[in-house]
Amino acid sequence: MSKFAWVTLATNDRYALGALVLAASLRRSNTKYSLHILYTDGVSASMKSQLFSIFNNSTKVNILDSNDSQNLALIGRPDLGITFTKLHCWRLIEYEKCVFLDADTLVIQNSNELFQHPEFAAAPDIGWPDLFNSGVFVFVPSKETYQKLVEFGTQHGSFDGGDQGLLNQYFSSWRTMNESHRLPFIYNVTPGSIYSYKAAWQLFGSQVKIIHFLGNSKPWNFQDPQQGQHWEYWRQIFDEDVAGNLSKDLVNFGQRKVDYF
Repeated sequence: MSKFAWVTLATNDRYALGALVLAASLRRSNTKYSLHILYTDGVSASMKSQLFSIFNNSTKVNILDSNDSQNLALIGRPDLGITFTKLHCWRLIEYEKCVFLDADTLVIQNSNELFQHPEFAAAPDIGWPDLFNSGVFVFVPSKETYQKLVEFGTQHGSFDGGDQGLLNQYFSSWRTMNESHRLPFIYNVTPGSIYSYKAAWQLFGSQVKIIHFLGNSKPWNFQDPQQGQHWEYWRQIFDEDVAGNLSKDLVNFGQRKVDYF
C-alpha cells in the first residue's frame, strides 16, 4: 500500500457526488497514490457503496461542528461549521503523508509533486492572501496533531467559524515559513478569480492543476447557468465516469437544485 494518499470528505450525498467526480479526475490524471474518503452518517447507503467502489480506502467519522453561528454569519455561510469534521484527516496514521482536497475541487493535471511539500503546505486565499485556503493542503497524519487541533478549536474557536479559520490560527506561522510551505495558486484556482484577472489567466491558465469551486454555487447543482470550461469538464466527468454507475434516484438527485449541507 502506498504511504501517500489523497484524502477528501463527504458529509452528505451532495458532497459525495463531488467526491466521486474528484476521485475520477484524480484517476484521469494518472495519479500513483491511493484515494481515501472520510464519510459520515449523512451519506446514504447507496451513495456509500459508490464511494467504496472508487476509493481505495474509507473511514467513517463523527461530525465535528464549530457551532459558531456568529462568525459563520460574517462570511454568509452558516453551513460551514460542519467542516471541522475535516480535522479527522490527521487520524489517518496509516499514511506517511497526505494531500487533503475538498470535495468541491477538481484535478485538471497530475499533481503528484504535491507530496514533496512538507506539512503544512497550502495556497494563499484569494480573499486575504496572508491566509491560506484550506481546500487543498499537504499534511502529515498524527494523533498528537489531531488532539492538539481539537483542543485548540475547543479553547479558541475559529475566527470565521469554519475549518479555514481554525487551521490558519493553529498554523499561524504559515505566512512566514519558507516557500516550500506556500503552494502556487495553480493548485487551488477558484473560477471567480479567473474571470476577474483575464490577462493572468491567458498567461498562466495552461498551468492550472486543481480547480476549487468555492462558494455557494457548486457544479453538481445542474440547474445553474453555464459557468465556464471547468464547470463543463466537471459535468463531463460526471456524465462519462460517474453517472453510469449510479442508481436512477442518485442521478436524478445530482440534477436537482438543492441546499448545501
